[in-house]
Amino acid sequence: MSRPVFDLCGPLPVGTVVLEASAGTGKTHAIAALAARYLAEGVARIDELMLVTFGRAATVELRERVRERLTSASVALSDPVVARSSPDDVVRHLATGPDADVALRRERLARAVAGFDAATIATTHGFCHQMLAGLGIAADIDADVTFTESTGDIVTEAVTDFYVRAYAQATDPPTRIPFATAAKVAANAVGDRSARLEPVAAEPGSEADVRRRLAESVRAEVGFRKESRRVMDYDDLLDHLRRALTDPHTGETARARVRSRYKIVLVDEFQDTDPVQWQILESAFHGHRTLVLIGDPKQAIYAFRGADVDTYLLATQAADSESTLGTNWRSDASLVRALSHLVGGAALGDARIVVHDVDAAHQHASITGAHSDAPLRIRQLRRR
Repeated sequence: MSRPVFDLCGPLPVGTVVLEASAGTGKTHAIAALAARYLAEGVARIDELMLVTFGRAATVELRERVRERLTSASVALSDPVVARSSPDDVVRHLATGPDADVALRRERLARAVAGFDAATIATTHGFCHQMLAGLGIAADIDADVTFTESTGDIVTEAVTDFYVRAYAQATDPPTRIPFATAAKVAANAVGDRSARLEPVAAEPGSEADVRRRLAESVRAEVGFRKESRRVMDYDDLLDHLRRALTDPHTGETARARVRSRYKIVLVDEFQDTDPVQWQILESAFHGHRTLVLIGDPKQAIYAFRGADVDTYLLATQAADSESTLGTNWRSDASLVRALSHLVGGAALGDARIVVHDVDAAHQHASITGAHSDAPLRIRQLRRR
């Protein structure tokens, strides 16, 4: 099913919007342009804007791209006449109307640049940390808790103790599994705490039963040891914030406090969001603030960290609208057409994850030579 193509110069998104951005379609460019428009058109101030992305490196890049976009647009609007003939579609859009309106947009952008440090541009974990700090006692976190990026040493301790108890002195030890296997099972169970541990109906004493009981025991033990040592990791932050926002007695107050700070929330790389993160975003902002979810389910690669492409699909069902970025800025038109001919419309594992057709910004081939007439070649590897 085709989706409408998103127009960066069209009406600004409102409500909850899913914006699918295939590889090469200018996702970061679109985020920066939307931020500039929301600010320039007076929808939000810089301190009312939140941009969330997946990793620290992506956060640094996004921060620089948004700052540069705001600065360049502000400079361009200083001369409305020149701006109206700019090759930049967004600058031309912001330069429409009377000069007084253009001057006001430029002033808003200049203020945003001057106060840029007030913008919240962070990873999901960073955003959760800020929100928990702002919730105070509603977050139910003791003041003496220490935050740490990794609790791998605690996991190693817990699985080692389990292994010793199970095999070192037991007169009738259960089915033995290698320690390396036990350590991997434990790390996976703790690393993805929202995952169900299966099979619950395995034959008692079987390897499957031992692995599941190991995973359950280490999960519980790691939680106990972190609590006793006053240590908390970033996944604990997510759990605490989710509980604070969904608490039947104090959740509404906590949600109101979180959303009172922001008018616009843009979430980058949304396909790598896990169920807990989506529950936080949904409970805090969905139906109350503009929430733009940008991602590409075809690039969902972080299942090992708990990310779940089903979360992306669930969000699309809850969204008020869906659209897609329709121009590839990375590849030549001939290659884009060839790829569309090969896989266009294909469903990848789910009927809702479809390869949508895109146009190409580059109409002329950048590669010339003997094989330039074949923009896409497929090799067949025969197997005996």
